[in-house]
Amino acid sequence: MSDTLYLSLWYPNLRLAELSGKLTAVLGAFAAHGGEKRVYSATVWPVSWRESPVFQQVYGRRVGAEANGAVELGAEPQLAVEEALEVLHDDYAYEFQIGWSLWELEAGAGLDARWRHEPRLVHVTGFGPLFDEGAYEADGHIRIDFGSDAPFLEEDLELDAVAARHVEENVRQLVELTASVEKASGATARLLWSELGESLAQRLAARLRGAN
Repeated sequence: MSDTLYLSLWYPNLRLAELSGKLTAVLGAFAAHGGEKRVYSATVWPVSWRESPVFQQVYGRRVGAEANGAVELGAEPQLAVEEALEVLHDDYAYEFQIGWSLWELEAGAGLDARWRHEPRLVHVTGFGPLFDEGAYEADGHIRIDFGSDAPFLEEDLELDAVAARHVEENVRQLVELTASVEKASGATARLLWSELGESLAQRLAARLRGAN
C-alpha cells in the first residue's frame, strides 16, 4: 500500500527572518537532482491549515513559445520566496510547489508495463514557530512533501530487471536530493518519514529481499 513520503529539516536556533534563505536553498537544490529550476506556485497559510490562504501565486512551470523565442514560465526560487515572505508572521506557513521528475508506471499499463519519466509537484513548506500550535517541532522548520512513495517501492509490481533499475534510480535520486537540501540549507537534523510511520528504508529492504 502506497503512503505519502515526507522529509523534515530542522535548524538550530532558527530565527524567522532566516527562513527565507533556508527555503531558497532547499528549492534551489532540486534542479541538480531531477527537479526544475523554477517554482510553480507559492501559497501563504495563516494560523493553521484550516484557514484560507492570505497569499497565492501560480507561476506555471512549462516552456512556452513566443515570437522572440522560448519563454520559461515559473519563478526563480529567490523571487518566489521573497514575494511570499514579504510579510513575516510567527503563525504563518509558506508553501511552494516545484516540479520533480521520477520514473513512474503509466496508469492502466497492465501486463505491458510502460515506464515514463514523469514530473510531479513537490510541496516545500516553511513553518513559522506558532503555526498550527508549533507544528514545526514534529514536521520540521521546513518540510518537503514528496507525494506517494510508490515510485520508490512499486509494491504491487513484480520487479523484473527493468522495473528494478527504475526503482533504484528513483531511490538514488531521492537519497542524493535529501543529502543536497540538508547541506545547502545547513540543516542539523533531518527525518525521512511517512504518514503511516513506517520506515522507507525498511520497506525497501524487505521489498528487495522479496524480489531476490
